[in-house]
Amino acid sequence: MLMLGREGFILDLGWIEDWSALEQYLPFANLALAADNGAFFLAQAMAVCPRSLLQVQKRVFSVHHGTALTRQLCFYDGWALDYEQDVAVLQYQAPQLSAACLASVFPATPHEALVLDVACGTGLVAQELQALGFCRFHGVDGSQGMLECACRKGIYQELQSCMLGHEPLPAPTGHYDAVLIVGALSEGQVPSTVVPELLRVAKPGGFLCLTTRCNASNMKYMTQLQHILDDLEHQGLWEKVLVQEVDKWEIATSEQESMQDSGYISGVIYVYRKGLSHMLSSS
Repeated sequence: MLMLGREGFILDLGWIEDWSALEQYLPFANLALAADNGAFFLAQAMAVCPRSLLQVQKRVFSVHHGTALTRQLCFYDGWALDYEQDVAVLQYQAPQLSAACLASVFPATPHEALVLDVACGTGLVAQELQALGFCRFHGVDGSQGMLECACRKGIYQELQSCMLGHEPLPAPTGHYDAVLIVGALSEGQVPSTVVPELLRVAKPGGFLCLTTRCNASNMKYMTQLQHILDDLEHQGLWEKVLVQEVDKWEIATSEQESMQDSGYISGVIYVYRKGLSHMLSSS
């Protein structure tokens, strides 16, 4: 089986059966193909030139429209080195806006707060929080490639792998002053059922910052997420502190996803505070 290697990342692309679909995932230079039992395998290094908006839109569209977990992780491992470049092309604003929202309501001295960055990716959220005075970060992600990129930034004191939604967070109950999950609560990514686990690891009185997209293909997921958020609030397990709707969350991946023909999708940022007298037991 042929493999793709780039700067230490080795990816098995044997699951791709339709060569024409590869354009959705990654642009490549100097392609070499071989056939084995009807499947195509790709060898050679990826092109390192910046992608066009259309190429980035196709890549992001593919990850937002779900596939098996192992394929998703393979996708993110291969995307890690180009992730920040690609989301900049899309004018993705969630990391800076979410960090600003958390900082605006955080009452304690930021440099003393222990922050858990869930689905931390390459570390964009931690970078923004660091600029606002936070400096103690733990991060978790399911992609080893993303974690390696985050590690190289030297921001996090601890990084761990975790299959979000499939296993408990690797943290004790009531441990963090703030827990964030930015850009991952959406269709085809982290299941909304992870939210009680985020609440579990926050300290009583700690803050939680969550985001989701409001585009058409994410409406069912957003409805499910809102039900979970409201149910936890009705139980008195947390209280809503802030909700910020963002019209231009990022450039849409298609005309169908665009809000009112603006060319963008919208998104929303939630900030909650965990109740002082309630603790969730470990799942």
